[in-house]
Amino acid sequence: MRGRVLIIAGSDSGGGAGIQADIKSCAAMDAYSATAITALTAQDTLGVHGVHPVPTAFIRQQIRLSLRDIGADAIKTGMLGDAATIDAVCDALAEDGRGIPLVADPVMVAKGGSNLLAPDAVETLKRRLLPFAAVLTPNIPEAEVLSGMRIAGLEDMRAAAEMMLTLGVPAVLLKGGHLEGRRLLDLLATENGTEVFESPRVETRHTHGTGCTLASAIAAGLAQGMGLRDAVVRGRAFVQVALRAAPGLGRGHGPLNHGVTVDPARIAALS
Repeated sequence: MRGRVLIIAGSDSGGGAGIQADIKSCAAMDAYSATAITALTAQDTLGVHGVHPVPTAFIRQQIRLSLRDIGADAIKTGMLGDAATIDAVCDALAEDGRGIPLVADPVMVAKGGSNLLAPDAVETLKRRLLPFAAVLTPNIPEAEVLSGMRIAGLEDMRAAAEMMLTLGVPAVLLKGGHLEGRRLLDLLATENGTEVFESPRVETRHTHGTGCTLASAIAAGLAQGMGLRDAVVRGRAFVQVALRAAPGLGRGHGPLNHGVTVDPARIAALS
């Protein structure tokens, strides 16, 4: 294994998203995963049926012990839940995680529509977490909340991503999967400009955990010394292959197949 990733996120009892998807994705990238669990959720492919937050002192303890012993080459955050949890995570990162690239996935709403971030925590996320981030990876609904803009197409994506750069994060990967169309557009924005990645849309209902999977794959790439763009390209290729190989589990939004591998030709095709 190459690269150590500390994942700070919620657990998905269904195994398709959250900590479970994060660990599987890092393993597929041949990276090592450590975890700090922020919440336990009871969920299946139909939705989230219960959430049990982890006490903030225990979250800080998990982060502190992991970073001081095993260490990390990258950190990935997912579901944080509320302002108190965000503050606890950021306090721990300020103490032990400075200088480690952070992939911030601003998990706000589950695939089935359940809220995973309290509305009053958005400003705390902006103020405290984003200054730690190397890249922010919102989907369209999350980007609309963070930017205060309605996003209906590529030019809106570009404007929203550029606005989010002003929040203190050096890079934004805005995922366009919620927009209509046969082609999937993702936009990477940095201070050097924007780049659009385009790929065929995979027509499937088995999309549970795509955001967690992509963010973790990117974190694995950064942990292995890849540049951000290369990590994004490899991560997108992995998600595409995992979607096409989805095992078809569950009655709702089923999980991806995290056991796939991505060959270099596939990555080159998406570059």
